[in-house]
Amino acid sequence: MRTHIDLHMHSLYSDDGEFTPAELVEQCHKAGIDIMAVADHNWVKGIDEAKEAAKKYNIAVIPAIEIDCTYKGVNLHVLGYGIDYHHPSFNQLGDNILKQELALSDVKLEKTNALFHTELRKEQLLSIMPNGVFTGEAFAQALLEDERYLQLEALKPYREKGERSDNPYVNFYWDYYSQGKAIYTKVNYPSLEEIIKLIKSHGGISILAHPGNNLKNQFELFDEMVQLGLDGVEAFSSYHDQKTCEYFYNKAKELNVYYTCGSDFHGKTKPSIHLGDCHCNVEINIDLKGLAHDE
Repeated sequence: MRTHIDLHMHSLYSDDGEFTPAELVEQCHKAGIDIMAVADHNWVKGIDEAKEAAKKYNIAVIPAIEIDCTYKGVNLHVLGYGIDYHHPSFNQLGDNILKQELALSDVKLEKTNALFHTELRKEQLLSIMPNGVFTGEAFAQALLEDERYLQLEALKPYREKGERSDNPYVNFYWDYYSQGKAIYTKVNYPSLEEIIKLIKSHGGISILAHPGNNLKNQFELFDEMVQLGLDGVEAFSSYHDQKTCEYFYNKAKELNVYYTCGSDFHGKTKPSIHLGDCHCNVEINIDLKGLAHDE
């Protein structure tokens, strides 16, 4: 279900985002979205640009960030809304993670070639990711575009009409590069407790992103996270089926915490996800205009 609110999208300041913040504002306007949040991975670099562009359309832009962290060995994404995004702590977090990801790019290239018996070159990845961070999505694009591997059996599910072809790049990431998979490379992320504290200390609220993805078969962990101070959950997500949406919506009401909605729109890395696709049919229980800090 398309909604006029989308609190989770990524600009090109995320390694896997495609559009500038201003372009996202234009697309939100065309999609009928009047409350938005650019929640880039571990960065807040695009918020000022989005807020300036949004003035033209009277769109409310909520300052946001999506932070990688861990809890009990599980990698999570936590959204921080309404933060004082000019505080240097947030981009310092991004700098630390970027250094680790750059160091791991060559490792991922070696592991990828070993697993698939391919001969991808570093130059191919740099043409896709000039910043030197080689994401799972970038490896998918490089392999799928390389004519040498048109018949590679492992890639067939991600090609047109394959069972993983709806979002081929990000599905390839989930299947091979995410936690517990064959080409996973560990980044030392901060703890959930640290991130909750960081967000709260700078005026924000902390929301667990797309738990249907990160808490598979471990939904009970959400209750524990709320006890640690987590403020809410992204109950309505493009990744969630109706049952998952209903579970976290009802759980949020039971625990008296916030429930939010977001598409997790990226552009080309997730082509089947569109702005406003959040599967949300209820009113969000947050003062969204207040979080936007609009005068």
